[in-house]
Amino acid sequence: MIKKFIHQFASPKTYLFQVNRFYPYIFYISLIIYTFSLIWGLLFTPQDFVQGNSFRIIYLHVPASFLSQSLYVAMAFASITYLVWRVKLAAYLIIAIAPVGAMTTFVALISGSLWGIPTWGTWWQWDARITSTLILFIMYLGLISLHNSFSNYEKADKLLSWLVIVGAVNIPIIKKSVDWWSTLHQSASITLTDKPSIDPSMFYPLIGSIIGFFGLIICLVLISSKHQILIREKTKSWIKDYV
Repeated sequence: MIKKFIHQFASPKTYLFQVNRFYPYIFYISLIIYTFSLIWGLLFTPQDFVQGNSFRIIYLHVPASFLSQSLYVAMAFASITYLVWRVKLAAYLIIAIAPVGAMTTFVALISGSLWGIPTWGTWWQWDARITSTLILFIMYLGLISLHNSFSNYEKADKLLSWLVIVGAVNIPIIKKSVDWWSTLHQSASITLTDKPSIDPSMFYPLIGSIIGFFGLIICLVLISSKHQILIREKTKSWIKDYV
């Protein structure tokens, strides 16, 4: 019954038409939220007592760091869905998410390096958080290259799914690295169990920037997934009606 439910609502045809329906709303609402949050955070939030104005890169770095890990978790769930229930849309989503995840992780690394120059006095340090994030970036690139090296999509999808699941062990390492090892990074300012340690004047635009950035990245995933579907389903008759 579960398998029937999943296949009914996860067909590439249904997904493609629903994406076209909701994409404009997701994009414009997310763009407005992120733009508003950036203006609020960059122009109206007071300077940090210790870091001065350099802290304002938080409105790019934190959303990018959060999404770089979240996208990999999404890939892991898609991998499990594909391996257990053989939902081909899940396989399409894995390779569709990978380049967006790589881009987002790259933004997190670059913005973090720029933030590190005035804050730590160095743009790079081989501490646990930075190193594990770099490994995540390399993993994204490796998964993309591996998938592109196969001519047999079915074999590529299966191997990629297993590798994504195995590689998911790096996500809790990134998350807990600041607690398990000595690192330049401070502990998380926002958690589900404790009150935020960041001032409300900085906290609210940060939450808005995370939400808005999340929506914009989802839009990139939707575009990438549409591209994958058009490639993988090009021999199907319904594609001609769509195009």
